[in-house]
Amino acid sequence: MRVDRIRLLNFKCYEEAELGLERGVTVVHGVNGSGKSTLLEAVFFALYGSKALDDRTLDDVITTGEDESEVELWFTHDGREYHIERHLKLRGDRATTAKCVLETPTETIEGARDVRREVTELLRMDAEAFVNCAYVRQGEVNKLIHASPSDRQDMIDDLLQLGALETYRERASDARLGVKTVLDGQQEVLEDLHKQVEHKEGKELHERLNGLESRQNDVREEIDRFETQREQARNTLESAENVLERHAETREEITTLETAIEELRSKITETERKRKDANDEIRDLEDRREELAVEREELLAETDLEAGDDDAVETRIADLEARDDELQDDLNEIRVSVTETTSEIERCREAADELESKAEAAREQADDLDAKLEADAEAIEDREAKLEALEAEITAARERFDDAPIAFGEAAEHRDSLETEREALTDEIGDVTADIRTVENAIDEGERLLEEGKCPECGQPVADSPHVDVLDDKREELAELDDRREDLEVKRDELDDRLDRAEELREAERQVDRLEENRENIEQLLAEKRETLAERRDQCEQLREDAETYATDAEDERATADDLEDEVADYRAELGAINTDRGEIKDTLESLRRIAAVGDERDDLAGEIETLRDRRQDWQTMNDERRETLSNKRERKRDLESEFDEDRIETARNDKQNAENYLEQVDAKLEDLESKHDNLQNAIGAAERELEELEELRERLEGVEKRCERLESLYDEAETLQATYADLRAELRQQNVETLERLLNETFELVYQNDSYAAIDLDGEYRLTVYQKDGETLEPEQLSGGERALFNLSLRCAIYRLLAEGVEGTAPLPPLILDEPTVFLDSGHVTQLVSLVESMRDLGVEQIVVVSHDEELVGAADSLVRIEKDATSNRSRLERGEPPQAELLASD
Repeated sequence: MRVDRIRLLNFKCYEEAELGLERGVTVVHGVNGSGKSTLLEAVFFALYGSKALDDRTLDDVITTGEDESEVELWFTHDGREYHIERHLKLRGDRATTAKCVLETPTETIEGARDVRREVTELLRMDAEAFVNCAYVRQGEVNKLIHASPSDRQDMIDDLLQLGALETYRERASDARLGVKTVLDGQQEVLEDLHKQVEHKEGKELHERLNGLESRQNDVREEIDRFETQREQARNTLESAENVLERHAETREEITTLETAIEELRSKITETERKRKDANDEIRDLEDRREELAVEREELLAETDLEAGDDDAVETRIADLEARDDELQDDLNEIRVSVTETTSEIERCREAADELESKAEAAREQADDLDAKLEADAEAIEDREAKLEALEAEITAARERFDDAPIAFGEAAEHRDSLETEREALTDEIGDVTADIRTVENAIDEGERLLEEGKCPECGQPVADSPHVDVLDDKREELAELDDRREDLEVKRDELDDRLDRAEELREAERQVDRLEENRENIEQLLAEKRETLAERRDQCEQLREDAETYATDAEDERATADDLEDEVADYRAELGAINTDRGEIKDTLESLRRIAAVGDERDDLAGEIETLRDRRQDWQTMNDERRETLSNKRERKRDLESEFDEDRIETARNDKQNAENYLEQVDAKLEDLESKHDNLQNAIGAAERELEELEELRERLEGVEKRCERLESLYDEAETLQATYADLRAELRQQNVETLERLLNETFELVYQNDSYAAIDLDGEYRLTVYQKDGETLEPEQLSGGERALFNLSLRCAIYRLLAEGVEGTAPLPPLILDEPTVFLDSGHVTQLVSLVESMRDLGVEQIVVVSHDEELVGAADSLVRIEKDATSNRSRLERGEPPQAELLASD
């Protein structure tokens, strides 16, 4: 497996970063706290998610102050490319996984748990196995050494997949115990079945079944005899009931005929009454028809139409209705004209009111502008006075340069020149002061040596007369330096006075600049105010002209409204004339329509008279038919009354009573016999069921015996399998221990050049022992801190080599990752660590990533990544660097 690239967004101290990793040794270099280890944690987190955070939570991953974080990892495993993407988001005060996707060459897997499960199966190691094998985290260099032998055994067994054999052995043991439990239970069942079979066989079930079937046949014969007699009684009962039923039906039909005869007599009487009422109604309708004929003659007399000409009436009605429609159209047109003219009058008057309001508003605005014109004129006078005052102040400020050593505008440059001169003078005073202190120290040292009888120049002992020439020269030099420092200080005081004067002149320049700026502002405001004054005067004149125009237009609108009022009066007169004509037409139409209606009413009355005559004839025919039906029913009633035979009816009643009594008694007897028959049947069923149960028990007994035989065989197989897994695990562990011990010694000897240690022993329980050259033994904890750290790294690398050799390329291992492995190492041990890294590279480890702040490890790098942290933002950034070998090649 090889990590190809990782991208981070708001991950801990990284705001945004992306890094591609190459084959060989990559050293991630930077000072402590710069964020080196965070890169490795990001790779670990991308693979295993929250399981890579130990006791921390997802909240700790997101950069402080941000709401979300992203991690993407591209890696190659067994020649195929994979891509993992994880997104975190703060929801409230908790961080949750918003997206987790693993893209494989064949499918896309979503969800944090499913992705972690797939990565675990792909690498054949979970998060804990990953940090025990490939990822030596900061501070965990001595993890395997400090672990107890049992914990160390569990760690290494899990890495070497030996834990699976122990799991299989435990499963075989659990299976053996489970089979034993089931076997014991089946043997108890077998013993119980033997007892049940013996109990059933002692009941003589076949003999009891034969006796019950014989008794049941006797009861069945007696039931058949009573059922035959019951059927005869039922036939007798049915015959008697038929006779009685026929008698009852005859009596019911006679009663029905009597009722029908009475109803027919009533209907005939009622129909005769209706015929008489119809004659009276016909006479009334004929009288009403004559009255309508008289009314029509009277209405026709009021017109110029002939009495029998109905078409002329209709024609006159049509002509009058057409004339009324014409008048209605004229009326509507005049009303529309009235409405439109009235609307125009209202519009003119509203327009006049609006124009008068505009004229009044224009006059008010003109009056307001007159007041503002006076205020503007006063403001112009004030600003002109301010301009004169500013001109006087500017002139006074410029006059300060009349007796100055510089012209106006040179103050800033002059002050800077003096400050530069003062700084040089101050430096010179400092140098002279330092020289004075040096000479004073030399004088003091010379006087001390003279007191001790030594030469003040060379420090050697002197004879009777000491050499003092050197001291005199030093004292003269000191006096000259004092005089020079005093002259320089006087010059500095004079320069300070000149600087104060220069600062005053510079302030005068600033004052002139401010005053001139104020003058420009006031001049600009004065120009704007004068322009505004002219605009307001023009606006005032325009408003007064607009007011006059509005007033004139309002008078014109009111004149137009008065003219339109006369037109409306003319329209209303026309409306009155048209309404009078329509009233006359309406009265004539009412008379003509009544004439036409009277004719229609007479025709309707003639139809009603004819209908009543037809109905009267129908009623006559109906009564004739009813009288004939009445005669037939009376004859049928007499025939039925002659059919009655009282002796036959009495015989039928006796037969019915005797049959009912017998049926009641035989049913009770049959019910008792049926109960006996059912009880015998139940007893027979019980006996048959017991025989079936006996057969079932025998079959179950045979099945349980066979099952016990199979369970005994399965128990022996599980016991053999349990022992096989235990032996295989012990054998493989011994082989791995021997190989791991060999690889550990090879690695330790390769990097550790020390004659003090002879060999390392690793026993079957994973206890580690170090042998010294003199034969004495040491526990790994007794080694020095650096030796112990190097020993643990050698053990980690040996485990990594063992896994690489053991899987034979079928499951490529992840990169070997070392996070700050030099924490407990001095410079000598760091050199040995470099040798260890180079040896792992030479052995064919495809990718090694080392995180360290140590410069010596940089020399072992094939590629270099440098990490820096911004002290202000506390954010880390990374950049590619050139390893020393590349720099040397470039310089050559």
